[in-house]
This record gives sequence, structure tokens and C-alpha cells, in this order.
Amino acid sequence: MTTLAPAASSLRIGPHTVQPPVVLAPMAGITNAPFRTLCREFSGGKGLFVSEMITTRALVERNEKTMQLIHFDATETPRSIQLYGVDPVTVGKAVRMIVDEDLADHIDLNFGCPVPKVTRKGGGSALPYKRNLLRAILREAVGNAGGLPVTMKMRKGIDDDHITFLDAGRIAVDEGVTAIALHGRTAAQHYGGTADWDAIARLKEHVPEIPVLGNGDIWSAGDALRMVRETGCDGVVVGRGCLGRPWLFGDLVAAFEGRTGEYARPTLREVADVMLRHATLLGEWIGDESRGVIDFRKHVAWYLKGFAVGSEMRKRLAVTSSLDELGAQLSELDLDQPWPAGADGPRGRTSGNNRVVLPDGWLKDPYDCAGVGEEAELDTSGG
Repeated sequence: MTTLAPAASSLRIGPHTVQPPVVLAPMAGITNAPFRTLCREFSGGKGLFVSEMITTRALVERNEKTMQLIHFDATETPRSIQLYGVDPVTVGKAVRMIVDEDLADHIDLNFGCPVPKVTRKGGGSALPYKRNLLRAILREAVGNAGGLPVTMKMRKGIDDDHITFLDAGRIAVDEGVTAIALHGRTAAQHYGGTADWDAIARLKEHVPEIPVLGNGDIWSAGDALRMVRETGCDGVVVGRGCLGRPWLFGDLVAAFEGRTGEYARPTLREVADVMLRHATLLGEWIGDESRGVIDFRKHVAWYLKGFAVGSEMRKRLAVTSSLDELGAQLSELDLDQPWPAGADGPRGRTSGNNRVVLPDGWLKDPYDCAGVGEEAELDTSGG
């Protein structure tokens, strides 16, 4: 593990300085306001924390769930929204709505989501294959953004036979995008295999005009330092590595500030305290304690990864429905357990080599985008 901070110590996203250059990746059902609050607390307020993916059609139509998802805590600055859209006109309307109603300070566009419900409509990681459609969406977004910076997140391509990231990067520069984040996997890989950091280095060389951020297989602060050193990227985007570990952002701040001896190694007691706070914040955000605890259930396995808990207790914790019940069951654990060896490794989804679900005829022409319109927009957010 290095004891030196990398050269990249800050990142410019339009008028905003992100120091250190660390970004929380949008994750559907995860990076809501409560989780972002935890991550910001551990980072000391440093870094950039992006909302869940917001569907542009749902935003324009003021879908009730979507309007809750775009809520930011008063302490969040800059406020960062990630949008998903396929129709340029709808994307432009959503961006204009954000500007006119002062809903955010930064807009990120999702061209990286690999899940079938998104790619089958030509969205997410499927979209950059259609170069003209990508250009039209970026032009509408940047053109309607006023003074707000517009960034984008993408993957290498659809699969190894349909690589798009270099073309997409050049289009982004041409259309005024402020920065690009690249996940070093194709859509077909989903989250399997190993992220291709060489692709991140190639993109950085290809578009030196704007910042390039690297994403993929950052499981520890040391991984983040290594990515910057090996690729020359301007910052890192962290997703699955922080599942059940919001304190990773404290580690990342320490690493980029050269304090590598200050990484968190919480005991199970400290982890349990964070779990209760997370569930409490969810209940307050949703407006219902029971629903908050139920929503928290998906986080339990991530928080307890590596600890000696036992399968029966894990099952019990995964069906709790009140804070008192969650706290009582956590109190039954051996809370003096130290941070487990190996718990800093991979977590979250790891499946790969999936067939990418695409609209009929999508791959016939990388430029023609006929047939893609408002009907391709999802009516609810997430992905």
C-alpha cells in the first residue's frame, strides 16, 4: 500500500471543485438521500455524491416517486442528479425543468446501465452505439443546461464486438460535456470479470480536453490510488465497493490526502451503530419507520460481510420491520468482533457474460436512430 497521495488531488466539474476527486456512483435503490448522508458524514463533506438514476419522462411528468428521489438534504452541495433518457426532446425538457426550478447544481447522464429493462429500450449502455442519437441527446442536455455542468457515465460498449467508448468520448467533447466517467466493462459483462482499466487510460489519452473518471473494481482506498496512478484518470467513481461500507469515503479522503494509515477498521459494534442509523434515516426519509426498516433489509448482508453472525441470525435480521426489533437482534451479536480479514474485497452483484437485450435491429446501423422516441422512455425511475 502506497503512502503517497496521487497527483490528482482535485477535480473540476464546471464551477464546482471536487476535492478529493471521489464520486459516489448512482445505484438504483441505494444512493438515495439517507445513504448519501452517511457517505458524506464519513467523508467530512468532501467528494461528490450523485442521486439515484432519474428517468427523464418521469421527472417531466412529475411522477410522485421520482419527485421524492430528487430531494436533497440542505447540507448537500453541489446537488447532483443523474438522468436516464432515450428521447432527446424529453431529455432537454427534463434538463430545462431542473434549471428553471433550481432542482440541482450538476447533471449527469446515464449511458452505462446494463440491466435489460433499460437496454431493451435502447437506453443505458446500449445507447452510445447509436452515435447520432447520443449526439442529439447530449446537444439537447447541454443546450438546455444554462450554467449547469453536464457530465456522462458510460461503459466500454455493448460487448467486445461493439465497442463505443472512444467514439462516445469524442462526441461528448464536441457537444460540450464537462467530464466523462468510464466503467471499464461492457454491457455484456454486467459486473462480472475484471474491469479493464487500460480502457480508462485510452479514453484519457483520447479526450485530454476534459476530465476522465475511472470506475470499476475499486474495493478499497488503495485501489483508487492505484487506478489513478495506472490510468492517469482525473478521479474515481465508486459504486459496489461502498455497499455496506459508507465509511469507505472516509478512507478515500484519507488516501488522496496522503493519510493512508487512517483507514477505518470498525468493530461489529461500530458497524451495528451505522446500520441502525442507516435504517433510521430511511424511515425518516420515507416517512414511515417500518417501511424504512424494510427498505434497509437489502443492506444487511453487505454490512455483515465477513463477520461471524450465523445463517439463522442473518435470516432474522433480513426480516425485521421495526427499529426496536433491528436493535434488539443486533444486540445479540458478538459485537466485539474486529473488522474481518478480507471484508474489503468485492461485494454486490458479480454476474457476467450476459446477452444484452436490445431493440429489434439495434445493431444494424450505428448511426440510424429511427424508431426511438418518447415511448422508449421508462415511466418510472431506477435501473
